[in-house]
Amino acid sequence: MRALPGLRSLLDLILPAECGGCGVPGTQWCARCATELADDPVLLRPRVDPGVGVWALGPYSGARRRAVIAAKERGRRDLAAPLGSAVAGALGRLQQWGELDPPNVAPVVLVPAPTRPRAARARGGDPVARIAVAAVGGRRVCPALVMRHAVRDSVGLSADQRRVNLQGGVRLTRSGEGFARLLSSGPAALQRISVVLLDDVSTTGATAAESVRVLSRAGIRVSAVVVVAGVR
Repeated sequence: MRALPGLRSLLDLILPAECGGCGVPGTQWCARCATELADDPVLLRPRVDPGVGVWALGPYSGARRRAVIAAKERGRRDLAAPLGSAVAGALGRLQQWGELDPPNVAPVVLVPAPTRPRAARARGGDPVARIAVAAVGGRRVCPALVMRHAVRDSVGLSADQRRVNLQGGVRLTRSGEGFARLLSSGPAALQRISVVLLDDVSTTGATAAESVRVLSRAGIRVSAVVVVAGVR
């Protein structure tokens, strides 16, 4: 007997019928896609410069593109685990290369890139925040940023239009304000935290630039930006 469409969708969320990166049936995330995402991170040159290095797990194509779309638009919460594992691997490489301080000197705290509240509600939460938790654990994730309601969807906007659209459109959350106070008033060890902004895709760099500006103004020094995929 065939499952009803609604029941099938529910079962696919619990026990996904296909790989989120390539669609091969019978697995959540196949070994081939895991290998593709395990490549060394690459340095991007976004049109809007955030003032820190922007690193991507790879180009916005193949398994990365399909996984980002599935996690963001199709409710594939299960993909947070493999994507988080890939992000953790990239952070480890950046520490080895000296782009981030070694973990025994400065543990990484991930700040998920801001999202519009309405979009997050429609998606049942923030997929980037879920990836961050899967990468480093909940205690090292600070949801410090959120989009203001006036910010419109950036699809179809040019780099300059995105930059203008985001000017003043990102603000600190209460968590971000508390994090800033902790860094400014805590012991010296807290100053050695490596804060990394995490996002799913970098297109023009406008979101990263505005996010880094807001965090810096609050006294939070951002060491790098890491994204799952970059549009070149």
